[in-house]
Amino acid sequence: MYYVWVALFGVLGALCRYLTGVWIVSPGFPLATLIINIVGCFLLAIVMKYLAELPYISKTIITALGTGFVGSFTTFSTFSLESIQLIEKHWYGTAALYIGASLIGGLLSSRFGFYVSEQWLNRRRNRHAH
Repeated sequence: MYYVWVALFGVLGALCRYLTGVWIVSPGFPLATLIINIVGCFLLAIVMKYLAELPYISKTIITALGTGFVGSFTTFSTFSLESIQLIEKHWYGTAALYIGASLIGGLLSSRFGFYVSEQWLNRRRNRHAH
């Protein structure tokens, strides 16, 4: 049953990625992939820092969300391909912007996800302490 959950969430993540790519069209700059990966960094931090701490969410669901949904939603391979395509077109500034925004945006988004998770966990602890 474990693999079924991962596969099911994987399908949902891939579908969300596809629909985001259809919805966000930006010729000349891979904005959809940038947004997908930055949002994915935030979501994975929430899953691993917040949801994993909740006793009523099983490890199976945590893995299904993290590996299945976020893993199929985000895309390092498309990021790499699009970066090389920008470089091959001699769009060096755009490539540098994309690579830099992906790296810095991803790290900041993950850190923000950890911060939000810590805030939510602290609220839960304070609520249960009273």
